[in-house]
Amino acid sequence: MKKVTLITIILLIITGCKQSSPHNNLITIDVAASYPQKELVLQNFMNVEYIALETNDEFITQGDVKAIGNKCILVKNWINDGTIFVFDRKSGKGLRKINRRGQGAEEYTFINGIVLDEDNDEMFVNCTPTKQILVYDLSGNFKRRLNHAEGTEYLEVFNYDKDNLICYDMSIYYKEGESRGNQSYHIIISKHDGSITRNISIPFDVVKAPFVQKGDGIAVAPVRSIIPCGNKWLLVETSSDTVYAYVPVENKLKPFVVRTPSNDPEILLTMGTITDRFYFMETVKKVFDFTTGRGFPTTGLMYDKEENAVFNATVLNGDYVKEQKVNMISNPINNGVIATYQNLAANKLIEAYESDGLKGELKEIAAGLNEESNPVIMLVKYKQ
Repeated sequence: MKKVTLITIILLIITGCKQSSPHNNLITIDVAASYPQKELVLQNFMNVEYIALETNDEFITQGDVKAIGNKCILVKNWINDGTIFVFDRKSGKGLRKINRRGQGAEEYTFINGIVLDEDNDEMFVNCTPTKQILVYDLSGNFKRRLNHAEGTEYLEVFNYDKDNLICYDMSIYYKEGESRGNQSYHIIISKHDGSITRNISIPFDVVKAPFVQKGDGIAVAPVRSIIPCGNKWLLVETSSDTVYAYVPVENKLKPFVVRTPSNDPEILLTMGTITDRFYFMETVKKVFDFTTGRGFPTTGLMYDKEENAVFNATVLNGDYVKEQKVNMISNPINNGVIATYQNLAANKLIEAYESDGLKGELKEIAAGLNEESNPVIMLVKYKQ
């Protein structure tokens, strides 16, 4: 497949898993089946923390969170202006702004993702258009540049360990219908020089890329390929019917979830938050209407380990009086405490507050907001 112009933004959704929760039972999901409804209240099985990002003349952001550490939160705007906002993780106070956007050797043209490494006081800015990862300290000083390996194009990048990053090579998208060959698309690279330190080979025969194409246009489905999962990683490859758990200490792939094959349309499976009891997932139909710009309908699923059953699940935030759904699929965090996060727009919180629609801490935070306030970040954390 030749490279063509994307007509939609690649949407990536998935979250992390609890470090202390081993999951060894293989689950089979019939992606075309209808499952019974089940409703859960988030606070009954997860902890919730709210962080109101400080708003002033210097710190006004659209709130595209890229990384959350123990000390700071990295945020950018949805528009490509190149600014990275650094907020304090506990208080939400604005600490500094960084902007290294440009055409120079020490600059990025676009921010596809940011990996935060607080232990080394570094952040890794992935710039897919130039096939580079730019490394800066947390004050924005350039340190080094890591080139994507020859013939690769990193779509997803996560902090793997103190010396390495784990990446997914989206060049496979350009090989629809071809035989797999010997190339691996989940790879581990050095934080120091970008060299490949390990290939992780997902078994499959023929490339089945997660997109719909019409003429020169292509729309890419929302399927994440790397899911941080505590002491292991869930690896999704749309060319395979099996989601694998990769265990670094053993350097082994273990089948985790199997989806039943489907056609007309093909239905993909993506993973979400995994707890001791609940495994959240989502099906994605490979259907897209290029006239309306809409497509890839999704269905949220949940495997309940205690009941040994699959449900069409809805999770509600208990801090709202009226029904407010929580997305258990989006925004993975490579953190043993935080499972995922959500961006809560100030205007929506004010609207709920004025109609007496909030409870507890969230109600108190909303009382101090105005229409120009930065978003409130909701952290969804595992119960300890």
